[in-house]
Amino acid sequence: MGASHHHLSLVSTDALRLLSFSCLCLWPGLLVFASTRHYEFHIKLQNVTRLCHTKSIITANGRFPGPRIVAREGDRVLIKVVSHVQNNVSLHWHGIRQLQSGWADGPAYVTQCPIQTGQSYVYNFSITGQRGTLFWHAHVSWLRSTLYGPFIILPKKNVSYPFPKPYKEVPIVFGEWWNADTEAVVTQALQSGGGPNVSDAYTINGLPGPLYNCSTKDTFKLKVRPGRTYLLRMINALVDEELFFSIANHTLTVVEADAVYVKPFHTDRLLIAPGQTTNVLLKAKPFFPNATFLIAARPYFTGLGTFDNSTVAGILEYDDEQPSNSTVSAINRKKKKQKLPLFRPTLPPINDTSFVANFSSRFRSLATTQFPANVPQTVDKRFFFTVGLGTSPCPKNQTCQGPNNSTKFSASINNNSFALPSTAILQAHYFGQEKGVYTTDFPANPPFPFNYTGTPPNNTVVSNGTKVVVLPFNTSVELVLQGTSILGAESHPLHLHGFNFFVVGQGSGNYDPNKDPPNFNLVDPVERNTIGVPSGGWVAIRFLADNPGAWFMHCHFEIHLSWGLKMVWIVLDGELPNQKLPPPPSDLPKC
Repeated sequence: MGASHHHLSLVSTDALRLLSFSCLCLWPGLLVFASTRHYEFHIKLQNVTRLCHTKSIITANGRFPGPRIVAREGDRVLIKVVSHVQNNVSLHWHGIRQLQSGWADGPAYVTQCPIQTGQSYVYNFSITGQRGTLFWHAHVSWLRSTLYGPFIILPKKNVSYPFPKPYKEVPIVFGEWWNADTEAVVTQALQSGGGPNVSDAYTINGLPGPLYNCSTKDTFKLKVRPGRTYLLRMINALVDEELFFSIANHTLTVVEADAVYVKPFHTDRLLIAPGQTTNVLLKAKPFFPNATFLIAARPYFTGLGTFDNSTVAGILEYDDEQPSNSTVSAINRKKKKQKLPLFRPTLPPINDTSFVANFSSRFRSLATTQFPANVPQTVDKRFFFTVGLGTSPCPKNQTCQGPNNSTKFSASINNNSFALPSTAILQAHYFGQEKGVYTTDFPANPPFPFNYTGTPPNNTVVSNGTKVVVLPFNTSVELVLQGTSILGAESHPLHLHGFNFFVVGQGSGNYDPNKDPPNFNLVDPVERNTIGVPSGGWVAIRFLADNPGAWFMHCHFEIHLSWGLKMVWIVLDGELPNQKLPPPPSDLPKC
């Protein structure tokens, strides 16, 4: 990725072409304040082969994974997305705050209608007060299984990292390979009411690696030099799995999570959930070791259903810097390399909830003058949301493959399974046309209290509707997310659009409103955009609703999203001009 962030190429020429219009005529004087980055994504089909299986997949500019976006803090980014496929398309810039640019956030039927075949839309937003690793992905149906890529925000010019400057930066993007068409997978699951089929392999930067059949040639290799420090920008873009990750015989230093710096800590194994990003420093061994090292990741899973229980692997190999004096020494080195022993890392057990709880509790904000933790100290509105699976009735004259073979799987927040409308919520809100699109009565607490992590209730049927929560501008919110064990306890990576939030508390079992809040961390809690609600436990977050718009909050397991584990916060305009949502752009896609 270039020798350092100062030498990093800001536009990848093969994939990203300059837009044909000039930003000077659209935004006079803007270039004085910050750079404007132009990208153009052509969404098109591309034949790709993995595991000896060739299929046509939806890509950006024919690439899998998709192109890398690179910008600096303070830059404006313009991404023209042109659709050449039959599917509806919409892209989300995951973790970007989108201050006063909610029209560019991307989730279909929340902030925009999708881009249709032959149409285009320019996502236009500025990067304010953020730097680090994020990513972009499709946000309609299951298209993000192939449509995703890194979004790297460098610090402002001449601003350094709060950790040693790395010799090199390397994106490590975890994804999946499906031999099947993922659109067919989700369609079949929703029709049958059962769990979906699972992926055939996990991938690192699109490559499954040597532990899968017919895949040795498609292996991610990380070449390092002795004594050098590398910044690994790790992104979990998987559809449905959290991952444990490790590099054999190497310690990693975690320095950032979800594009926010954290107090550095060392670990040899880490967990990363879908939607999360983690930057780690890898310090190579000081001397050339006579070995190569496996890089490996495999799922963390506590639920009841099926999952892809396989391991993606890459190779860490040391670059022997000794100069080659002759062809003979080059051949000798090659032979030596072939005989090198391969060390394998030890990953935690598949369902190791205690490792996960301990690991997630180690994240802390820097909380310095330069990088403060502005956690709300007082709370205007408190919410208690149960999250988990339930059921919905099987249509008459149909057999269903959900629980008891007589229901369909469903998922809900406070027993409400969210139904996406057929027009965009943000448009309906902005033009005062809510009627028939959504209602504002999303429950602030579970409608029926029960023992959330104990014996499940007899009735597991959830209600269904398009309900939102409306928040006045600058409301400070405390939200407790309580996992349920109605159909088995499992972890849920919850992602909030439009905001970062502070993780002020977490625990196992049922949240206790009397005993737990005194232990909240209001000094240096970690700031994130995606947090795993612990399996059979709870997490408490706080955020300030200072960004007008309609903001999606949902589980980042795509099947749970499809089953309805999602909701929307509408944040009203403030009184000042810079506290209001501007009108929609003229090219906003229509439904």
